[in-house]
Amino acid sequence: GFIDIHSHSDWLLLEDGHAQGKIRQGVTTEVLGEGGSAGPFKGKAAARPVSVRNQATQIRTLGDYFTALERSGVSVNVASYVGAGNIWQCVMGSAFDRPSTAELQRMKDLVAEAMTDGAFGLSTALMMPPGSLATTDDLVELCRVVKQHGGIYSTHIRDEGLGVFDSVKQAIEIGERAGLPVDIIHLKIADEKYWGRMKEVVALIEAARSRGVNVQANVYPYTRGNNNLASIIPPWAHEGGTSQLVARLKDPAQRPRLKRDITQGLSGWYNHYTAVGGDWSRMLVSANNAYRGMTMDRVLALRSEGKTPKPDPLDLLFDLLIEHEGSVSTVYAHHTEADMNLALVQPWCSVGSDGS
Repeated sequence: GFIDIHSHSDWLLLEDGHAQGKIRQGVTTEVLGEGGSAGPFKGKAAARPVSVRNQATQIRTLGDYFTALERSGVSVNVASYVGAGNIWQCVMGSAFDRPSTAELQRMKDLVAEAMTDGAFGLSTALMMPPGSLATTDDLVELCRVVKQHGGIYSTHIRDEGLGVFDSVKQAIEIGERAGLPVDIIHLKIADEKYWGRMKEVVALIEAARSRGVNVQANVYPYTRGNNNLASIIPPWAHEGGTSQLVARLKDPAQRPRLKRDITQGLSGWYNHYTAVGGDWSRMLVSANNAYRGMTMDRVLALRSEGKTPKPDPLDLLFDLLIEHEGSVSTVYAHHTEADMNLALVQPWCSVGSDGS
């Protein structure tokens, strides 16, 4: 059968292990974990309650999750990375503090535990907190533990837009310094200003491979990306978790800074708003709410009806996020088929659904 090299079926498999949507397409193996994984949940991260065959249980480790899968019964084979986001939050919680030497060692111990539990390697999602808080050196240290267990490093790079070249270089550097293979998750150029430059990304990977670094990538075969309207909010506003994000969105004194950072961008931050040229019609609400299936230009028009003067669209965005507790799942139209196809034909590129 096919291997879905990048999947998000982690929790759905516990709800419906038949996985008909996958096996009827010939997929018999799913590879899970992108920054977040189905464990660990320890320390400052609360255990995750789940139901397995109508019995309540708690997931604290990745091993607990694998045990739960086996008890529940699933039709597909499952492999999972351990998410660096889980590791970070177990030790640091929702704070943006730098880890001490002791805290970094605790992270390394958690990585080792997950690898012993059967993790395929370490995965990161570096675009937003907590992943964005980790430095290159932090990730090299964690990956050295993964190397000891024969695992690999899989990464949603820090910036798939205007920082895509530096971000690919960072992924390569981590693999090279830690001495382990690298798989770049859903390789793309997701900013209209850089469309057409995939050949330069390919060249970076080819150069690394030519000097012995085992760098590969995966691609999903469509030109949209599912994320969240909250990803338009700059990273600093996420410190302290969702409750603090919502509090900042409610604070009128914070809104001018939020608007400035969204429209002008911040160094080192991949900004979905500027990546699509500020075009609300290229954002499609996929969340299960009253606006599901609508593009954001339609949502904003509906929420502006009867109001004079017309409200600032960003104020409407903030209010929408407040109403939905800081999270509205959204699909962005941010990359091109030409770039996607060039990546897909590379012999070191595999295919993943990025779905569930």
